[in-house]
This record gives sequence, structure tokens and C-alpha cells, in this order.
Amino acid sequence: MLATMRKPAMLLLLAVFGFTAITIAQNLTVSGTVTDKKGEPLPGVTITVRNSTIATSTNSSGVYTLSNVPKDAVLVFTGVGIVSTQINVNGNTAINTDLETSFGSMNEVVVIGYGTAKKSDLTGAVASVKAKDFNQGVQISPDQLIQGKVAGVQVTTNSGQPGGATTIRIRGNSSLSAGTQPLFVIDGVIFDASSPRPGLDVTGLGGSTASNPLSFINPNDIASMDVLKDASATAIYGSRGANGVVIVTTKRGTAGVPKAELNLTGGTSSILRKIEVLNATQYKQSLQEYNLTSGNFNADVDALDAILRRATTSNASLAVSGGNESSKYRISASYLDQEGIVGGTGFKKLTAGFNSQSRLLKSKAVGFDINLLVSQQNEDLGAISTNAGFTGNLISTALQWNPTRPLRKTDGSINNYFDGSTINPLEFLEGYNDRARTTNIIGSISPSVKILKNLEYRLTYGFNAGTAERRTSIKNWVNLENNGINNDFPNGRGTATVGNGSLLTQTVTNTLNYNTKIGSDFNLSGLLGFEYFRKDNRGTSLTGRDFATVGDLDYTDVLGSSTNNNKRFSSFYNPLEEIQSAFGRLNFDYKGKYLVTATVRRDGSSKFGENNKYGIFPSFSAAWNLSREDFLANSNVINDLKIRVGWGITGNQEFPAGAALARYTFNENNGGISLTQLPNVDLRWQRDAQTNIGLDFTIFNRRLSGSVDWFNKTTSDLLFPGVAAQPGPPAVSWRNLDAIVKNTGVELTLNAAIVATKNLTWEMGVNVTFIKNTVEDLAAPVLTGGLFGQGMSGTLAQIITNGQPLNTFYTREFKGIDLQSGQSTYTDAGNIFYNVGSPNPTTILGISSSVAYKKLALSVNLNGALGHMIYNNTLNSVLPVGNLGTRNISTTLFKNGESLTNPITASSRYLEKGDYLKLANTTLSYNFGSIGKNINNIGISLTGQNLFVITNYTGFDPEVNTVNASNGIASVGIDYIGYPSARTILFGVNFTF
Repeated sequence: MLATMRKPAMLLLLAVFGFTAITIAQNLTVSGTVTDKKGEPLPGVTITVRNSTIATSTNSSGVYTLSNVPKDAVLVFTGVGIVSTQINVNGNTAINTDLETSFGSMNEVVVIGYGTAKKSDLTGAVASVKAKDFNQGVQISPDQLIQGKVAGVQVTTNSGQPGGATTIRIRGNSSLSAGTQPLFVIDGVIFDASSPRPGLDVTGLGGSTASNPLSFINPNDIASMDVLKDASATAIYGSRGANGVVIVTTKRGTAGVPKAELNLTGGTSSILRKIEVLNATQYKQSLQEYNLTSGNFNADVDALDAILRRATTSNASLAVSGGNESSKYRISASYLDQEGIVGGTGFKKLTAGFNSQSRLLKSKAVGFDINLLVSQQNEDLGAISTNAGFTGNLISTALQWNPTRPLRKTDGSINNYFDGSTINPLEFLEGYNDRARTTNIIGSISPSVKILKNLEYRLTYGFNAGTAERRTSIKNWVNLENNGINNDFPNGRGTATVGNGSLLTQTVTNTLNYNTKIGSDFNLSGLLGFEYFRKDNRGTSLTGRDFATVGDLDYTDVLGSSTNNNKRFSSFYNPLEEIQSAFGRLNFDYKGKYLVTATVRRDGSSKFGENNKYGIFPSFSAAWNLSREDFLANSNVINDLKIRVGWGITGNQEFPAGAALARYTFNENNGGISLTQLPNVDLRWQRDAQTNIGLDFTIFNRRLSGSVDWFNKTTSDLLFPGVAAQPGPPAVSWRNLDAIVKNTGVELTLNAAIVATKNLTWEMGVNVTFIKNTVEDLAAPVLTGGLFGQGMSGTLAQIITNGQPLNTFYTREFKGIDLQSGQSTYTDAGNIFYNVGSPNPTTILGISSSVAYKKLALSVNLNGALGHMIYNNTLNSVLPVGNLGTRNISTTLFKNGESLTNPITASSRYLEKGDYLKLANTTLSYNFGSIGKNINNIGISLTGQNLFVITNYTGFDPEVNTVNASNGIASVGIDYIGYPSARTILFGVNFTF
């Protein structure tokens, strides 16, 4: 009986297997290569069998393989930057295709707050820059990649020092004392733009320039940067979004066999422009013209050249990626070694990164993403600051060195002489040692689960842990005291300082995303979230003085040998920063024609007073896709046309922690404690209200695309650290001013595919921003803009006042040199100060162009700014004509017959037009293709960076922002002996294997 039953069962089982085998046999394995119209491979393109879960992605060579594909299936090719395409299989096992890149396409995917969206669905002002459009060359940090690329965004290099900080302003300057930098979000995690690197402030030498807190990221790891500009786009970040938001998305792994990508770069750098001073011949002639009998030492030296060098740069980057449809990964590592053009300075960086994206269970309803980046940066810093005395800076001592005096004696030793006013720059070059090492670990863990088909929950824990050590020493033979510069460190003593800092920020974000379709025409999506942010920052410092000669040992290694009564130590722990937030967003879409977005966020911050800890930041925006209306649907000219309108309020809490609290300082001399900051329980949020009206378009068969935006941003409740009168030392009292700052402007972006054939393409992009900045309703003017150097102590040259832009130059109005007396003359004899110019550009410009012929390509990128003034503090106090006989002078001042007794005075004489256009970088590249089956995309490139600048400014570089603060307000447009900019030539090789 059992055998009788087994026979039908076996027959049934064989039938099932047979049917399954026949079915599988009818399916295919399809493979191929995906390229663009020029034949270049397209990695990361997703290929899906329509109406199924079968999918894969192209690897770095554009190759894909797809199994179990029905003979009559339809393959759908999608991806960022390409036009979605469908191809019928029709029984073919090899399907190669060349896809149209979405130049100007509204299908381009951009990253917005806590999600993504197609460009066609955006209602706010958002700009996206992909990796292929980044600036080339030695780019230390992400902000430099988009300089000149986005309308409304001004990126200014603060210092030519490798690894130096930049100033980024989105739609103008709107703050007095709160931060002006945008918020950076890296792979979904809010990044607090702080650095644990200890500062330095040695009497006479000033404080060192800041490092770039974003320098820990390897630019080769970045896939895209999306800039949220208006309040309707940034309000989802609430109190963090007042200055705009920059979202950095790193490269992801692609499905397929593991592939590696290697990039190697090397090159040299030299100074971009010099400040013109007298050479030895001119100096001797000037001594004769002024009848000076001393000052000629019969040598011929160029002290600036003596401290400069032709610096080298080398960079290597390796990335490996792979995986399958369920789990993808990418591992990367890089090493950068960049010498500074000033001797003894440089920047080295080592990074390692890992990210993975996994989809678990058969339904792929559970996800688990990991991002991790480890970086160590080593800086060699020079004695170059922007608030030193005129002889306390390596650059200034070189500029003003008498060109007829030898730098070295006949025995080769440094010519260290004591005339009360000069330091040999070689003393700073060889006797000053300043090294900083910073380590960052930034990462995130993000599990997610699809609760329902259209409802997903995601938890993200992100962190940034940073530690830093800085060791600074000054040899005991450096001639500081004999010039009256630094009585704390007289000759024969020496000094050394070791500083340590640590920083930990943590973010926990919970989000619920819901997407649904109502009927055939309505799409509804919503976001709810809760977020907690915490920041801890602390540091210590040890200082020793009076070091005997210890051979070649660094003083920081023998701090214990300093005299006991000259040892100092200090420590700090900043008040804990905490922000807790709840936020939501609702998107409504009817037929893709009418789009509405509403956002609200409620933030609570520990920085504010007990009565105002919470703020609510709403926004509303709408868009109309006219090109989807029937009257434009068949237009032969207009491909896409969309109008956007948005309004919103954001906040600003980027000011010191504990600003609303009473704070005290410990006096190490007498052990006493003094009140240095008064509490303010009513301190409230600085608020930015912004209206934006925009138009996006693509026309002429997508050959021309662009956008136009008008914006009006009003900043109120300005945060300001005023000085309060009290018994004893004065104390700071943070308060809100009733004044407002307005930024109104127009942004225009145009991108054109001028030539688009199979062998030849030419694309060009231009963006320009016109902006006006004004202060209103300020009860009383505030002076700021401190100047430094000889004769400049306590001098302020800028003002915050009604009807004028922020930081308007406010000083004597120079009329010329009196030909009889050789003295300066001023309007109203210099007794009345005038508003004499603005440091804020009224026009910001970016131009890019790329030409490709077959495998040869050339890209050019320029940026510039117009309509602003720069105060040349270097010319004013470092190189005045009164130096003649002891130190050098500017050739600019030498030509006007000025008297040597003309006093050093701040005036409009030293204001110069800051207009410039800079060839920021240009790259010539050639792609050889592949060698065999294993080495692909072999390319070489030649890149020039900072090749030239067109300007009438006489300083090192018109792209300048030497940040100093006076009365709690940072200066703008004042140039004082900063680190010179470099011109760099690089050769690169890249390939995949």
C-alpha cells in the first residue's frame, strides 16, 4: 500500500521539478555595459526588471549582470544624473546601452533634510553639485569643492596655510556675533563645525589661524554636495539652518564583484602673487633721495624668497567596493602630504573609511547602514597670525627686512642683531616650532524597518569624537625681548607649551517616513522626527619658561626642566551643549503639477535663558510645474518650467555655550575668582525670516537649463555680547539687540550644452548673485574692525550702523599727500570719520566650462567677487614710508614723495577695491580606456590651481578674510599679513581594477 502511494507522489514531485526547470530554462542571464553618449562607463546605474524585485547595479566599469530574467521582460535603467530608460529584453542575453545624462533634467535626485527628492518635486531653493563637477586640485575639505559652483554661496579662503579654514556665506552676512557658517550634514548626521585643536596666543605673536574643521574628510570619498539655501528648505533643521545647510553624501558601494579604484596625484606649489617692496637697488636710491646716511649694508637679499620654497604635494587614494542586491559596501583609504610654500609649514592627512548598506529578510523590510571615517591630520604651523604685532609675524619680518642687510653672517649663522625694531625672519623660521596633531572618528549606525508598505522607521546614532595635541616652542636665542615685543620671554629663556583638546558630539535621530498615493492623481508624503544633540568640549595646557640650552631637544619634551616659578597650567570645560528637537514635514503633489510643502521644527537649546529655551521654526512653500500643463505639454521649446514660492523662519544659536549663565574666571596670581559674564534668563533665539521666489527651466531640447531666485532675508533679535558695567573688572552680558539685518538679492544660474555630438561636447555654466546688505533700527552704532601693527593699537576701522552694510569701513577720509609738507591730508582735517566703503561684495560670480573630444577633456573653473573694498592693514602698519633707513617699505607708498615723519594713521588711503576674477582650477585629462580585462578607466590628468587672478588689489590675494574680533564682532575684509596663497601644478593618474 505504501509503495502504491509513493508512486503517484514521486510522479507529482517530478512533474513539479520538471515544470520549474522548464520555467527557469525559459529565463535568462542578461549582462552588458552601460555608458554615456560619449562611451564613458556609468557606474552606480540601477537595472530593474519592471514589475519585479529583480535588480542589480553597474560596477565602476559600467558592467552589470542580471539573473533569472524572463525572455519578454523590460529592463528599467535609473540613476542619479541620467535619464530613466526602458529596454525590452526580447530574448537577448547581452544588452549594452548608452544612456543620456540628465543635463538640466528635472529627474535629477537631490538630497534634502532627512530624505531625497527629484528636482522636479522641489519647492525650495536647493542646488546640487555632483562629484564630476567638483573643483579639481589640492582640495583639503568639502567646502573648497564647490567654490564658485553655486549661486548665492561665497567661499573665501581665510589663509594660504595648508589645512587653513574658510569662510562660507550663503546669501550674505546676517549676524553680528552668532555664527555665519552653514550647517554641514554628513551622511545624514549633523556635524558641529568645531575642532579640538588647541589655540595659541603668545604675547607679541598673536593667536594662530584656525584650522578647517572639515579637513578630516577625503574629497575623493564624496559623491555629491547639496546646498539648501532658503528657509523653506532649511527650516527642517530649525535653529541650525539660519545660515543655510550643506549636505555631504559620500560614495556608496555598488553591487557586483569587488572593484578597486586608485588615484595618484603629485605636484609642486609656489607663491601666487607677491607684495611689492623695494629691492636692494631701489632701497639704496631711496636712501639717497631722502638724504639718509645710514641703512645701507651693501648686501642684496630678498627676505621673502628666503622663507619661501617650491613646495611639493603628493596624494594617494584607494577605494574598494562590491556586494550584491542585499548588501553593499565601500572601503577607502587616502594619504595626503602637502608642503606649505612657507618653509617649515605643511599638512599631512591619513584617512580610512567604511560604509555598508544591508537589506535583511526575504522582504528586505529591515535595513542596517553603517558609516565610519577615521582621520589623522598633522600640521606644521609657522609664526603667522593675523593679530600679531608688526614684528611678531614671520611674513611681516620678511617683508620689512632691509634688502641691503645680510640675513646670515659670514660664518653662516643667523644675523641676529638688536636695533629695537627688527627680527630676522630666519629666527622665526628656524627657532619657532609649532606642531598640531588632530584625530577624528566620525560615524553613524542606522537601522530601519518598514512597518507597513508605505511606512518606514529609522533610528540613526551619529557621533564625532576628536582629540588633538599641540606642541609649540620658541628657542631661547630668538630675539623677542630686545625689540620690546615680549617681556614675558626675554632672550636666553625660551618658552614651550603643550596643549590638549577633546571634543565629542553625539546625535540620536528618530524618523518616521510615510508615502502614499491617493487615487491616480494625488501623492502624499510625510515625515515625523525627534532628535537629540549633545556636545562636550574640554582641554588642558602646560607652559614652561626659562630653558637652558638642551641641544637638539624640543623644549616641549623637557617641560620639567623649566624654572618652577615659570611653569603654568590651565584647563577648561565648556558648558554642556544640548539640543532636543521635534520636527515634521508634509508634502502634497497633484499630478506632478501642483506641489506643496509644509515644515515645522521645535528646538530646545541649553544655550538660552530659562525663559526662552524653546523656539518654533515653521516654513511653507509651493511650486507649479507649468510644463506639465496641457498648454505646454507638447512645446518644442520648453522642456521643463516650474515656479516656486517659499517662506520660513529659522533660528541661530551658534554662539558660546553658557552665554545665558553667570560665568567666573579663576585668577592664578591671587587665587581669587571674578565674575566675567552676567546671566540673562531672557536671552532668546536670533531669528531669520526669509521669502524666496524662484523659476526653474530647461529649454531647447534640454540644451539650456537654469534657475532664477529672488530672496529677502530679515534677521532680528541679534545676539550680541555687550560689556556691562559692574564693580571690579568689566563683564560680558549677552543680549538681543532690537536691530535687524536685511539681505536682499537675485541669483541666476545658467547651464548650456553648446555642442553635444558623439565625439565632441562643450558645456558651460555661469552663476551670478547680486546682493544688498543693510542694517536697520539699531539704537546706537557699534564700532568694530580692529587693526594691528605699528601705531595701530586699539584702532577700529569698521562700524555697524543704520542704513549701511554690516562692517562698513568707518575712518578718516584721505585726500592725498601735501606736496609741500609730505604729510597726509584728510577731509575735515581728519577730525570726522566717514563711511567709506563696504567689505561685502555686491556681486558673486562663478564660471565653469568643459570641452571633451573623444577621450580628451578640458575643464576650466573661475570664481570672483565685485563691489567691495579691502582694508590693506599690511600696507598701513608693516610697510609705511617711515620704515626707510631701518626696514623696508612698499613700492606703492615710495612713489608719492611722502615725508618720513608722516605718522601712521588709519584712513581710507589703505582701502582698495577688492574686485577679482580668479582662474581657480583647470584640468586637462585623457582616458586611455582599458588594458585587458582587469585594468579599466586608465586616465591621466594635468591640473593647474590658482593659476592667475585679475585684480587691482596690491596684497597677496584679494580673496582674503583675516578673521579678528573686536567688541565681539568678527572683522570682514581686513587684510593683515596672512599666509600667502599658492599656485599649484599637479599631475594625476587614476584607474580601476
